[in-house]
Amino acid sequence: MPKTSQLIINYIKKQGWASGQELADYFGISDRAVRKQLKKLSDNQLLAKAGRPPKVYYLLPTDKNNSLQEPLDKKTEKFINDNYLIITPTGEIKNGLAGFSYWCEKNKLPLKKTAAEYLNTLKKYARWKKNGLIDGMIKLKNTFNKVGLDDLYYLDFYGIERFGKTKLGQMLLYAKQSQNKLLIKELVLDIQPSVKKIVKKYKIDGAGFIPPTVKREVQFMKELKKTLNLNVKNINLVKIKTAVVVPQKTLNKLNDRIENARQSIIVDDNGKYKNILLIDDAVGSGATMNETALQIKKRKLCSGKIIGLAITGSFKGFEIISEI
Repeated sequence: MPKTSQLIINYIKKQGWASGQELADYFGISDRAVRKQLKKLSDNQLLAKAGRPPKVYYLLPTDKNNSLQEPLDKKTEKFINDNYLIITPTGEIKNGLAGFSYWCEKNKLPLKKTAAEYLNTLKKYARWKKNGLIDGMIKLKNTFNKVGLDDLYYLDFYGIERFGKTKLGQMLLYAKQSQNKLLIKELVLDIQPSVKKIVKKYKIDGAGFIPPTVKREVQFMKELKKTLNLNVKNINLVKIKTAVVVPQKTLNKLNDRIENARQSIIVDDNGKYKNILLIDDAVGSGATMNETALQIKKRKLCSGKIIGLAITGSFKGFEIISEI
């Protein structure tokens, strides 16, 4: 008689999917025994999970096994494990080599060759990074006639050529779109050390979080501010309510973006600060961040520097990140 694990696979192959309770009832075994079998099958990638407790279902994995391909050397494997993440169309988070193998298989690409190309692409973009930060001031100076920020940094690019969204880009997109507090927290805890280094380096005593335009039940910037817990005074930035909400990402002309930012965000603060940190989730054109900085300078709230920081930013000059 086949082993229980094989019987479970055969059952799911026939039915399409099954819950743990359904399997326990069908085979007449305990919940604990079923959970043990399902964990073993999932760990060995013989079954995939869908859903979250209490409604979890098991099905056969849709991606083929990439293990028959030529293995990667340890250095390449570590690099991919440290840098790669993909969220599948079904909402599954695949980290590191497992995610990269999935992407290669889905696009019918050889693992080893594509991994080498991925490393070379990231190395090219790494030239823009210094101490883990990307300097965005060149982009800003090439876009605007008047620049309000003294420095602008990204923690990563939103996307790169051929391989699409970066690890932070993936997490940011789906954290905002899904309004998943656990994913938001995971992202914020990942970037927290870098943000606190900037606070310490520039002796920041005031932080302003760019307010969101689109109303959501779970606001990413609110969760970001709460979880970062920067221990500096908060600068009150207010998003003006208008008859029609016009998000920056819907505007294709630079002048429209500048007008939108200038008229929709008010720095409602009378404090005096030495150095200010402005934080946004992503910088496309940079209009919102720049106009907010100009307003702070006009009100003479800052005697030192205004530093802009975005989780992700676009590579080119005037560019739109329309997804988030």
